[in-house]
Amino acid sequence: MKNIYSTLLIFLVSIAAFGQRSEIRKADKLFAQRAYIDAASTYEGVSEKNQEVLQNLGDAYFYTNQMQNAAGVYSTLFERHEEIAPEYEFRYAHSLRATNKNDEADKYFASYYDKDVDMKEFEESIVDSSNLYIYEPKMLAADNAASSDFGISYFGENKIAFASTRNTARPIYPWNKKPALDLYTGEISEEGEISNVVLFSDAINTDEHESSAVFSEDGTVMYFDRTNEKRFKTEEGLRVANIRIYKAELIDDQWTNIEALPFTSEEFSTEHPALSPDGSTLYFASDMPGGQGGFDLYKVSVNDDGTYGTPENLGPGINTEHREQFPFISEDNVLYFASDGHIGFGNLDVYKSEGDFTEAENLGSSINSAYDDFAFIINEGEKKGYLTSNRGGNDNLYSFTRTKYVKKTRQIDIPHENRIYFEFDKSEVTPEYQEVLDKVVDILKDSKATNIRIASHADARGSDEYNLKLSQRRADSTKEYLVNNGIASENITTKGYGESQPVNDCTEAKGCSEEEYAKNRRSVITFTTMEVVEE
Repeated sequence: MKNIYSTLLIFLVSIAAFGQRSEIRKADKLFAQRAYIDAASTYEGVSEKNQEVLQNLGDAYFYTNQMQNAAGVYSTLFERHEEIAPEYEFRYAHSLRATNKNDEADKYFASYYDKDVDMKEFEESIVDSSNLYIYEPKMLAADNAASSDFGISYFGENKIAFASTRNTARPIYPWNKKPALDLYTGEISEEGEISNVVLFSDAINTDEHESSAVFSEDGTVMYFDRTNEKRFKTEEGLRVANIRIYKAELIDDQWTNIEALPFTSEEFSTEHPALSPDGSTLYFASDMPGGQGGFDLYKVSVNDDGTYGTPENLGPGINTEHREQFPFISEDNVLYFASDGHIGFGNLDVYKSEGDFTEAENLGSSINSAYDDFAFIINEGEKKGYLTSNRGGNDNLYSFTRTKYVKKTRQIDIPHENRIYFEFDKSEVTPEYQEVLDKVVDILKDSKATNIRIASHADARGSDEYNLKLSQRRADSTKEYLVNNGIASENITTKGYGESQPVNDCTEAKGCSEEEYAKNRRSVITFTTMEVVEE
């Protein structure tokens, strides 16, 4: 009887193991086909998730903008396993950033880039910039809230073009289970609202993806993206549909002479065309061989005879080993583009570069979110523009105004009488100094303070190491009180300095009165305000 039970148990375990392997094979196939939503659902059904399952499940969530789920899966991956490829650190850090876990994100970004990364310091560096503009984005109303819309471009007087998944007659794209992208045109009002939305003709739109249209100044030439119908087999044996840039000409109100540009290929992608103001240069993104990695930005001459020069990589000042995409050249010859390879606020951020394109400058948190922000265009003269963001879940179109310019910053010390002091060997804020901090809260709120810094200190009694930790606890308790009374946590940084910065000569453990030692047991609060003027 015992042997019968043992045999039955082995049989049941074998069935379960076979079922597990079958589910994993099914999920792996979906993942390889980039059917990420179905792949994630299937991987979730695997009860014993090995390292590869966790990696693919995290990626499936990441690539479909389910950042909360991605962060949870990547967390399990890093808790259970040690030998993990660096790209998972990169994606985990971005998913942490998207879920507002910036300290953890900084840790994984620092490991990935092999250098210190501090989100607060990064944001402060942008606030301190003399070139910072303040943007005020507003999501445009969509006819179909469930659709993904992106990539607005200017198309003549008061008209725009954009791509959308709203055409339900198109085949469903397995990646996100939405219809294939089509190109649309519409009229744009002074308030930034889109009306009279119309599909481009079937000469432009097909059952493949079409997107990212850009037009010559006279509106007779269009460049746009189209996904290849033919799949290309990679070195890993995967079949992928790459993207090519096409050109079309408007003749007798019909788009015709549609052909792929000669430097495009079925073996790599070229996408997101953008024309210089004079039409002589075409900028685009590509993962063609020889780049920095991922997608790089390139430029190519558009010759008068209709031919093209040789594509030139914009170089390491712009391009990273990750994604640089969606270029736009304004009438002031400023290059705007999206990147997830430069340090930023999360996933794709919008950057700009001027002159010889040796440096990329983040546009700041007024336009960039912790999610993907891209396809930025602007009329510099009118100080208005558009971008796309998936900060709300789907890709959505946003209009924005650029209304203010940061002239300078002012650092302000809280008045001496509003500083707080601590009892010996204690870090709690006493009732006496809670009243002081209440006044500080009023000052911070009235001044709309940003970048609040709390520096805390200890007297000379105790070891250096102990006093350093004690002063940090004092800084943290000061911050906790401010946060509990309505000051945003993300605006506050803390640092304990131990006994290294006394305000008097009491630098030894003996020789001073209690009153003199007490002066060094303090928290000092400074903050920055931005003085803004109309542009």
